[in-house]
Amino acid sequence: MPEPTTSPWRADLSSLAAQLIVSCQAYPGEPLRDPKTMAQMAQAAVIGGAAAVRIQGVADLELTRAAVDVPIIGLWKDGKDGVFITPTLEHALACAAAGADIVAIDGTRRPRPDGRTLAETIHALHEQTGALVMADCGSLPDARTAADAGADIIGTTLSGYTGERPKTDGPDLELIAGIAALGLGAPLIAEGRIHTPAQARACLDAGAFAVVVGTAITHPSTITGWFADALTQAG
Repeated sequence: MPEPTTSPWRADLSSLAAQLIVSCQAYPGEPLRDPKTMAQMAQAAVIGGAAAVRIQGVADLELTRAAVDVPIIGLWKDGKDGVFITPTLEHALACAAAGADIVAIDGTRRPRPDGRTLAETIHALHEQTGALVMADCGSLPDARTAADAGADIIGTTLSGYTGERPKTDGPDLELIAGIAALGLGAPLIAEGRIHTPAQARACLDAGAFAVVVGTAITHPSTITGWFADALTQAG
């Protein structure tokens, strides 16, 4: 395992309080699915005011680390169903080595492909890399379990995708407020279906520490579709 790429950022999460984090990802087969393009997207997001970026894939992480000096939340999607967001310790270690300051992993209570528990994965990642861990959760029980397992950050990324909660049209404000009320001691980052500045503000008002926005900023195919659909409906 190579040594982690150095970052000028230090693990002071206070710099992310009430800030925007931009997720720069493109799906396989799309025109923008290129690590250099995603690094450039991250640069543009930082110019626009992003306090951090969320990046998927080792190559994307390496190029983005060289392009920006803000904190990077790194992940590695492997598969499409079940536990596929940084599903194993090996995936997590690779993200840290590629330059992630914070490694996002599946933070649900579902079995992990490598047989390790969530707590074992978080402990090993802390011990071997010093990176912080963001647990992508889908429910209140997930959040409790992830906090108990040692996660540094709790995210609502998987709300509506694990079968425990309905998929809301916008952000799951009820879940955000519910996790915030638990007082888990780990910052809560809202993520998932946040499509407007007003919705981002609503997440903070519901108790989120910071907000991740992806599709509405960095996925032009979807954004174009929103406008095209609106014009069609208007006719």
